[in-house]
Amino acid sequence: MSPFVSTMSDSNSSVDSKPMVLDVLPDFTISGQRCAARIQQHIDLLLLALEALELGASEKMLTTVKHFNLQEIIKNRIALWRLRSSNPWRRAYTRNTLTIEQAKALVVIANYRVKPLTVQIRQLLLAEQQMRDKGLPVTCHFLLAEYLDQFRAHFRSRMNPRRAKVSVYLASEEELNELALLLLKQLLFCTGTTGLQRFWISLFDGEVA
Repeated sequence: MSPFVSTMSDSNSSVDSKPMVLDVLPDFTISGQRCAARIQQHIDLLLLALEALELGASEKMLTTVKHFNLQEIIKNRIALWRLRSSNPWRRAYTRNTLTIEQAKALVVIANYRVKPLTVQIRQLLLAEQQMRDKGLPVTCHFLLAEYLDQFRAHFRSRMNPRRAKVSVYLASEEELNELALLLLKQLLFCTGTTGLQRFWISLFDGEVA
């Protein structure tokens, strides 16, 4: 028997095995080993920004799940939707809390999907600065306006208007644009050789004693 086949067989037989990519992210000692609501919200909003940036982003997220052998954590499209619906701002909020492993999987997906978009994000942020320097609305830049339009559409269709903070964003296009731009900057923070670890650790700032 091929050594590769033997190794794969042993790996599949282990109930406790987990994708190696998750090991690069440190574990934190937090209450119940479950993520705080704000962490769940933050991760989902970053994925929402990715969807506004990249055509077919949802399908590519599922491809990334297979690429990193994350199917035990995210079995299919419905499972991904349920994990993202742990965001309290969602219309379809499930009241579930993410495990550390589930949060790691979503962060890996975000990090992997954002890397091919690094140049695009830098261009959009440069365009933002140019518009502000000229005293013009950020929506005057065609590509930036396109991203902002997509983000606002996703946000309005998926977030619950009865949530206080969501209602504030829905009432002000400018506020929603600022959120979209903030998420762009945070996505850029995920890039680079240690971007995955940097972003993961930043999520738990203030959560770990």
